[in-house]
Amino acid sequence: MRDMAQQPAPDGGAPALPRLGGRRSSYRERVADALRAALIAGELRPGEVYSAPSLATRFGVSATPVREAMLDLAKEGLVDAVPNKGFRVTAVSDRQLDEYTHVRALIEVPTVVALTGTADRASLEALRPAAREIVTAAAAGDLIAYVEADTRFHLGLLALAGNTHLVEVVADLRGRSRLYGLTALVEAGRLLASAEEHLELLDALLARDEQAVREVMTRHLGHVRGLWAARTGDG
Repeated sequence: MRDMAQQPAPDGGAPALPRLGGRRSSYRERVADALRAALIAGELRPGEVYSAPSLATRFGVSATPVREAMLDLAKEGLVDAVPNKGFRVTAVSDRQLDEYTHVRALIEVPTVVALTGTADRASLEALRPAAREIVTAAAAGDLIAYVEADTRFHLGLLALAGNTHLVEVVADLRGRSRLYGLTALVEAGRLLASAEEHLELLDALLARDEQAVREVMTRHLGHVRGLWAARTGDG
């Protein structure tokens, strides 16, 4: 797992945690974002109980914001509080993952396809750094950085549709998903190909090619239930 303490603040204070979705966020929210990324990537395993102090040590931050962030994640149903022990990561069934992915496809594919006619070039190009971060993280095998950049890219892309509620719904669905197959993809050298689809999608949007955008989005979301869920078939 990536050590958050690797990026200290310029003033020597708290570590510079990532900011997702291009929004301003509190330190507690940024800790929650990083913990959520670890959950999604499968680095915090379902059924396991983690204490706030142990997570704080693992992430290189203090225990208080970790405890507060885990309480926030408990409200989202991502973990359960275990009295005097910590927090147990909730499991996600195959059926739940199927349902989350199905809803995401219903929302995201037509929304992104519609952007071929509405999104301006500058707004699309502004997402290219995040797309490149995804590729860099994939090449380095940094799963948490991959999930963080992937979240920032996709929510930023959906935000161009101008529907805040839509972005919030997809953010919730993404947070509830689990990408247990990411480690296997890294080991097989296949995560990079998936990462590069983000650049392919941007290029298709900039070319105003609706058919190509639909194809890339459909293929990309298919990974959530297929390879990313550690399944070899369509499931």
